[in-house]
Amino acid sequence: MDVKVKNRPSAPQIEIGRGPDIARPSREEAEQAVRTLIAYAGDDPDREGLRETPRRVTAAYDEFFAGYRECPFDVLSRTFDEVAGYDDIVMLRDIELHSHCEHHMIPFVGKAHVAYFPTDRVVGISKLARVVEVFARRLQTQETMTAQIAETIDKVLKPKGVAVMIEAVHQCMSIRGVRKPDVATITTQFTGIFKEDPAQQQRFMMLATERGRP
Repeated sequence: MDVKVKNRPSAPQIEIGRGPDIARPSREEAEQAVRTLIAYAGDDPDREGLRETPRRVTAAYDEFFAGYRECPFDVLSRTFDEVAGYDDIVMLRDIELHSHCEHHMIPFVGKAHVAYFPTDRVVGISKLARVVEVFARRLQTQETMTAQIAETIDKVLKPKGVAVMIEAVHQCMSIRGVRKPDVATITTQFTGIFKEDPAQQQRFMMLATERGRP
């Protein structure tokens, strides 16, 4: 089945809303595609142990890629103005993430550290973790996801600055190709005060990488 993408953004743009507007195959078509891949791998999709695999894989895809059905802007839509004079960064570190490499559709697993410097409003801290989750549950490159998280927080909350750091291990590098396990990839993105003020950027990096913390 041909899948046509409507209004695909040009390469330099970053998709930060809902997923692309495509004609999605039916569940039956998806299950048939899994059967084809099983046969391509060299096994019999009608073998007893594999009969339910297409259904299970399709159900797993609904969970793995739920981020396409969510809008990260909506996640941050409820904010609070009463901060009792608080004037410093808000940071969440060690946000666990599980995503899939868009090149091989193989998982990469790691942690995100996210901070922003509020202006006149803040968002519930769990919402920052939720933004990470929305973007992680899409086919991704780590670089793009890092930029998407930072841009979304920056656009919605309009803070003085945003800082995002992701550390992840990519199984497409661990179990295939060069086969180098436990090699971490680190990506960062900074806006506003975190980009303009080296002291604030250094402070974020220190908090994100500090070991032996409680």
